[in-house]
Amino acid sequence: MMSNKNKIAKGFALAAVALAAAQSFAADLKIGFISSLSGPVAALGIPYEKGIRAAIAEHPQIAGRKVELIVLDDASDPTTAGRNARKLVVDDKVDVLIGTSGVPGAMAIAAVARETGTPLISPTPVVMPGGADTWTVTVSQPFPLMVAAVVDKMKKAGVKTVAFIGFSDALGDLAYDSLVKSAEPAGIKVVANERYARSDSSVAGQVLKIVAQRPDAVFAGNSGTPGALPYLGLSERGYKGQIYGTHGLINADFVRVGGAAIDGLQVPSGPVLVADQLPDANPIKKVSLAFRASYQKSNGALPTDAFSSYTYDAYLLLRDAATRAKGEPGTPAYRTQLRDAIMSTKELVGTHGVYNFKPDNRYGSDERAVVIVRMEKGQWKLAPAP
Repeated sequence: MMSNKNKIAKGFALAAVALAAAQSFAADLKIGFISSLSGPVAALGIPYEKGIRAAIAEHPQIAGRKVELIVLDDASDPTTAGRNARKLVVDDKVDVLIGTSGVPGAMAIAAVARETGTPLISPTPVVMPGGADTWTVTVSQPFPLMVAAVVDKMKKAGVKTVAFIGFSDALGDLAYDSLVKSAEPAGIKVVANERYARSDSSVAGQVLKIVAQRPDAVFAGNSGTPGALPYLGLSERGYKGQIYGTHGLINADFVRVGGAAIDGLQVPSGPVLVADQLPDANPIKKVSLAFRASYQKSNGALPTDAFSSYTYDAYLLLRDAATRAKGEPGTPAYRTQLRDAIMSTKELVGTHGVYNFKPDNRYGSDERAVVIVRMEKGQWKLAPAP
């Protein structure tokens, strides 16, 4: 007869085999990833894809499950972004959506996420009508937070008047509204509100109107390669005032196209861009350096943008939440569990900040997520105090 000791040992062995079998057959965790890999916003969308692939290469499994990444290009078109989101949820049965590269597209995906009950982690700011959206969070810093930091820089530099030029879409509206909200209390008057389409090839008319106002500074609410147009136009007209912009401009193509015209430009950024200048005690430094190493291993070079790290952070957020979510992937119940876990994230350190989410707040960033950088001869440097 088998002794009790042997029976217990056999029981443990069988349990271990059963657990290993269960883990090996655990359902894959499916990520539906949408980005602008072509079109006017591709300068942002391509780094987004590189960032998430670097994250998955570093952490190929989440909570014992293999991660399956399904990538779709929205061609910088919001309608395509929404259609892609629906396909990923309905046909591919993804557990979470991540994307996309522009505010209008992100809003389209968020509408589908809310309708289908699918959590969305957006690397781009999302503005949804009708108040809070409990299915969407964003790892991008909220525009009011970033623009307020820029306005504070303007105030310390003695700026009294500022002209605005930005995209004629939701991103432009968001940037302008944020500027107005912060400028008035700071004693700075906004003297112009000029707009242009992302696909425009010239902003000569808008720049003429701005120069005629003789503002102390110009603030541009735009992003990516098309974001260089206002600065090129201002340079051509000999504008000598101060120039500012948003965190949507930190990418290699913008720097290449802007050239000498953007020298002296100041924009807000997440700490990742100047990680090597952060004190060792700052927890963001360690995560940012880990991101750089993963990115270099996956792409053969260090990152030159601030966008790839947003999707890296999105993956860190998903990874953290999925370790707390209950149930099996591929089901509506799991998507709800995953959403709830994301919304209860506390003090998660990323490359752009330390994230805390609440059901009524889709942004997880605070002041720890902002630094001001200045363009100096083709390189972003931590801006000195005025």
